[in-house]
Amino acid sequence: MQKFTQQELLDIYNQPLLELVFQAATVHREHHNPREVQMSSLLSIKTGGCSEDCGYCPQAARYHTDVEAHKLMSVESVLEQAKNAKANGSSRLCMGAAWREVRDNKDFDNVIEMVQGVNDLDMEVCCTLGMMNEDQAKRLKNAGLFAYNHNLDTSADYYDDVISTREYEDRLDTIENARKAGISVCSGGIIGMGEAIEDRIGLLMSYMKMDVPPESIPINALVAVEGTPMEDQKPIEQWEMIRMVATTRIAFPKSVVRLSAGRTKMNLEGQALCFMAGASSIFAGDKLLTTPNPEFNEDKEMFEILGLIPKAPFAEGEQPETKPDAINEEKKRKEAIREAELAEAKKNIPVDFQPRKVTSVD
Repeated sequence: MQKFTQQELLDIYNQPLLELVFQAATVHREHHNPREVQMSSLLSIKTGGCSEDCGYCPQAARYHTDVEAHKLMSVESVLEQAKNAKANGSSRLCMGAAWREVRDNKDFDNVIEMVQGVNDLDMEVCCTLGMMNEDQAKRLKNAGLFAYNHNLDTSADYYDDVISTREYEDRLDTIENARKAGISVCSGGIIGMGEAIEDRIGLLMSYMKMDVPPESIPINALVAVEGTPMEDQKPIEQWEMIRMVATTRIAFPKSVVRLSAGRTKMNLEGQALCFMAGASSIFAGDKLLTTPNPEFNEDKEMFEILGLIPKAPFAEGEQPETKPDAINEEKKRKEAIREAELAEAKKNIPVDFQPRKVTSVD
């Protein structure tokens, strides 16, 4: 991969738009099938109540938004949603939990079962659960996790204007933990948060400095939500998204560039230019975590008009093996023993047994 300087990427970003799109399309065709676009579904498995202060996020507990907090979904409900997503053409399910960090508790044990179940459906499984350590990453990998999403959001220089409850290095550490576990990395950013163009390029430079850049780089446009500190940010023009997608494609030829949040603000022509410029993944369905997203039927029509074809799962890497999870297997063993003990105890209860009535003493 060619290593660009920040000035070189700035020059690429700022060149005439059609020249930029042509250059990006040329690079894209050298490394990817330009007609293939992956359809992914994003499911909020635990919504709201997050302790972070990300200025763009309606799920932060400290902000007064219309997002209602919900506890973690059941494993059965998640698998049902996964089956529906697959039936509608999605080959990747991304599960997001509004956590600051992964904790070793019952909820994480349930997430492990979700990952195992979705991987067994022959779908790519991606999770975004906040910060995680090496051991947690290994559990996810063994469960069959294909990718871990952990966005840097913006440049290191602008980061403190967006969030104060987590350091930039914390994000880099989590990405490294996923990498060490052998999990594909999905990491990108958001434009339209008041940052300068130099900050958009600064985000890409953070990935340029990595020994191995992310296999997936989602490009999001800010969806300003009432009640968040960024509620008054003016929506960016779709041309800015096209420029960012194209520059990312040129900078990282082999990575999958994902056209993510903010797609509802783009018309068909704008999205078409993004695909030409190197975007090869979209999120389908009517919700993108807690913000609107085009419906499946709209995207199906767009695919037909543009001559796009859905990308099959695991086109960018082998399907992970689902392995038994030692912690959950031990829990199940203990539960089985307990159920057997209860069943045995019931056998020893006399058929005519009547509980003794206890009368209250006034």
